[in-house]
Amino acid sequence: MRIVACINGDRRPGAHPALPVTREQIVRDARAAVDAGADEVHLHPRDGAGAESLEPQVVTPLLELLRAEIPDVAVSLTTALSAEPDPVRRYDLVQRWSALPDSASVNLHEPGSVEVARLLIDRRVNVEAGVWTADAARILLASGLAGEFARVLVEPMQATTEDALANATAVDGVLDRGELELPRLLHGRDNTAWPILETALAAGRDVRIGLEDTLRDPENHEAESNAALVSLATARMSATA
Repeated sequence: MRIVACINGDRRPGAHPALPVTREQIVRDARAAVDAGADEVHLHPRDGAGAESLEPQVVTPLLELLRAEIPDVAVSLTTALSAEPDPVRRYDLVQRWSALPDSASVNLHEPGSVEVARLLIDRRVNVEAGVWTADAARILLASGLAGEFARVLVEPMQATTEDALANATAVDGVLDRGELELPRLLHGRDNTAWPILETALAAGRDVRIGLEDTLRDPENHEAESNAALVSLATARMSATA
């Protein structure tokens, strides 16, 4: 089992006192999360105003700093439309990346997802399929690329744990019937983040945690930092092993 630190996501600047937004903050938090036990780091690059960005001039210097700070740790970037709402422009930006991450997540329910996934695969970037629903799982199976993805991110976005787990079960059912044998990481969001992390650990799945997924600890107190969240997840993983 592996722990992915998801350190900022699409949270707005100021959503949490410790949310990393600047390039320096992102690199610092990535280092701290790895020191706390994270095996990989997933992040949303930000421009000088703190907005998500896939611009090459934002991505390249950030990746260069991360390579210097955590050279042996896999770094994953988003390609979500929250970072670039125009699917055509998103494709163009990713095509122009001169520095490449180890992996990139692609949300399969978003327009242009299959095209940007194919582009990344052609560029030898590991692609993680972001699957929010059973319909998205069907898109994955129908894409003709399913076997070329590196991992499936099962990402139920329902507000309650019961509904989120029901959705995750539906996603797994589609993938199982399609006989897709890829690693599956399961995670929740906000109120469901910790209960679903516990469920994933019990099932022996990879997990992720960080301020992208939750701003609070398991006792519902405001989290201190990404590193603190990773430390709590690491302790839970050790207890499960």
